[in-house]
Amino acid sequence: MISSQRDNHKKLSGPELTPLIDIVFIVIVFLLVTANTPLLILPINVPSADEESKLGPATNESLAITINAVKPYWHIGNQTFDNWNAFKKFLLGSTTESETGLTIAVDKAAPTEPLLKLLSLLNQQKISSAKIIMKKTSE
Repeated sequence: MISSQRDNHKKLSGPELTPLIDIVFIVIVFLLVTANTPLLILPINVPSADEESKLGPATNESLAITINAVKPYWHIGNQTFDNWNAFKKFLLGSTTESETGLTIAVDKAAPTEPLLKLLSLLNQQKISSAKIIMKKTSE
């Protein structure tokens, strides 16, 4: 038998919004996944692997900077620096007093952020007489 709807049931006052909310959520997720985030880059001129570069001992006139794997990251000679601003101030004061070169030694397990900060500072100050100590690999 066919039954009719009772009069005491309330009728929907508008369209059902649940499917619309599901579609909006899927579109938002799709847009978040495919969105391109801007990458910050620091251009570095690295010699190609085919070029022969001469490895030689560091000169006594160079200022030795060491970056460790654990805090404090920055060292100049025997002096350690806990924060970036103190290191930056001392380094800029040391490089303006004399025209000495910089020798940078980085621990293999050190994070990249301290090295990138240092390279960025050298780039900003237009200091081009810096050398990075590298271990020669046997082939």
